Amino acid sequence: MTNDFFFYNQMSEMFAQITVEELGRYLAETNADKLQLVDVREPDEIELAALPGFVAFPLSEFAEWSGEIDDRLNRDTETLVLCHHGVRSAQMCHWLSDRGFTNVKNIVGGIDAYSMVVDRTIPRY
Repeated sequence: MTNDFFFYNQMSEMFAQITVEELGRYLAETNADKLQLVDVREPDEIELAALPGFVAFPLSEFAEWSGEIDDRLNRDTETLVLCHHGVRSAQMCHWLSDRGFTNVKNIVGGIDAYSMVVDRTIPRY
């Protein structure tokens, strides 16, 4: 992974954020299939706790998937990004926004907050 990825938190461009409660409503809606759901956690984290419909883009594998991002995601589709607490997903949101993605939202609190507030059956780690 390139070190440049971790400097996206210094960019001036902002992106939207949503709460885990909003995420729960999004996932319950019938049009949730129109969303792009991105999980930037590591494979071992996803094995511990996962939400359906999210596609894994582990940050440790950034060099492997970053060049294919335009083939795998649509720049104009609403994209929700998840991690454990919301820090790595914010980095990904900055990077996607820099790449021209127009509707990116960070999930504040990540899967940890989701498991505490929305669905207690999701394991915490």
